[in-house]
Amino acid sequence: MTIYNFNLGIGWANSGVEYAQSYRAKLLRELGQEAKFIFTDLILSENIEHLTANLGLKDEEVIWLYSYFTDVKISPTTYTLADLKASLGQEVVKEVRNGKAVYLYLAPKNSWVAAYLKNSQSDLVERAEFVSNNCLYRKDYYTYTRLFSEYYTPRDNRAYVYQRRFFNEDGSVAYEEIMDGDSPQMFRFPDKILYSKAEFIDYFVSKLAFKAGDILLLDRSKGLGQQVFRNKGEAKLGVMVHADHFSEHSVDDDYILWNDYYDYQFTNSEAVDFFVVATASQRDLLLKQFAKYEYKQPKVVVIPVGSVDKLRHPKVPRQPFALITASRLAPEKHVDWLVNACIRAHKEIPDLTLDIYGEGSGKEQLEKLIANNQAQKYIRLKGHQDLKEQYVNYTAYITASTTEGFGLSLLEAIASGLPLIGLDVRYGMQTFVDNGQNGYVCPWSDSMGAPRIVDNLAFAITELFKADLSKFREHSYHKAQPFMEANVRKAWAELIATEGGLGHA
Repeated sequence: MTIYNFNLGIGWANSGVEYAQSYRAKLLRELGQEAKFIFTDLILSENIEHLTANLGLKDEEVIWLYSYFTDVKISPTTYTLADLKASLGQEVVKEVRNGKAVYLYLAPKNSWVAAYLKNSQSDLVERAEFVSNNCLYRKDYYTYTRLFSEYYTPRDNRAYVYQRRFFNEDGSVAYEEIMDGDSPQMFRFPDKILYSKAEFIDYFVSKLAFKAGDILLLDRSKGLGQQVFRNKGEAKLGVMVHADHFSEHSVDDDYILWNDYYDYQFTNSEAVDFFVVATASQRDLLLKQFAKYEYKQPKVVVIPVGSVDKLRHPKVPRQPFALITASRLAPEKHVDWLVNACIRAHKEIPDLTLDIYGEGSGKEQLEKLIANNQAQKYIRLKGHQDLKEQYVNYTAYITASTTEGFGLSLLEAIASGLPLIGLDVRYGMQTFVDNGQNGYVCPWSDSMGAPRIVDNLAFAITELFKADLSKFREHSYHKAQPFMEANVRKAWAELIATEGGLGHA
């Protein structure tokens, strides 16, 4: 029995989907359950192994569409600059190093190779670009050997890729991808030609040869959902719902607009054995909507996408009047609302502080907002840190996010006894806060302007510090109990046993 987890791409700055996969991988290992994590995007910027290892996935757990038809294994980069030089078959007359790039100038005039290293202190080569007469004609990509090459032709004063070749360990060609600009036109195998990426994925999924007892989990399905549905065979199919599943503004008594990421799975739910959501509130809403708009009642299971290993209690007194928030510094997180709310509340609570943890594109804007209001002494940008042991130092957690499928930081906060302040949005605040008992849920809607939202948040801050914080903390610990790691592990074990019939209960 194997659990196959389907995704598209992966990067260094991952979303909640990838972190959910990482967490699931850990739990499945603890259950002794074999799992594979499948990625179908072409990744050119990095050896995929470095990205999956960074996420906590083991090499043997990863299947990448583009290396699957070769015998090259998922592996860290070990190909060296010396290996590259030995492969050239030409004299290197000059070598120039510039950070991560090493330029190897060859004996033929106007010919050179630009080798791009893993880092500036390393001799490990991830990519090499081959140039002749100032024209790029090839790029090679390496792990412990050459994995694939791209071939270029000049057109309109730029280099266009027209072909990719994917290699086996011995250097033989496993298959070729024929390109037209940036679009794949065909995939050519020794015994088969596939005329689109969709056909390529379909062929790949069919080769996985799922068996009875296997479980397929679709974390992302854009561009591969139909192929998985078509080739699942006797395996069980589950769909992971990671975000809000419908458009709030496109719903009436007769019609609902499903989130594009889930539309195919929802409208073909008869082929899905179960859906998994992170919160009970999302399950209840989804079941109501299925009954009303699809006239179906599918199986929807609640399994949190995160957990806590223990409840954390402070060893020293908490900092009084100290708020904490943690998120990407991105527009949808609305950290600027929190800054403005704290500036307003600070007038009534002079000892109030706010520590903001996280990084993102909005950092510079926040720095200016804080500086323009002379708030640097009590509102601080703390960067990215591991906060598990930090929450207990604070009085309360505050958020202004308007999109929250689960909210792992909210869970970690209540598991450290923190009351919460946030907006009335699905699904995190609704799951972790009982209004007036362990925090305050502020009214919110798309039509509500920022000034009113800031007013509501500022009022909630002042109200919180009038409340019995010891009772609020006790209730937060109580709300965290169902999300203990043992409970989430048990939920996965039960689902595997029920659906696969061979799992570890």
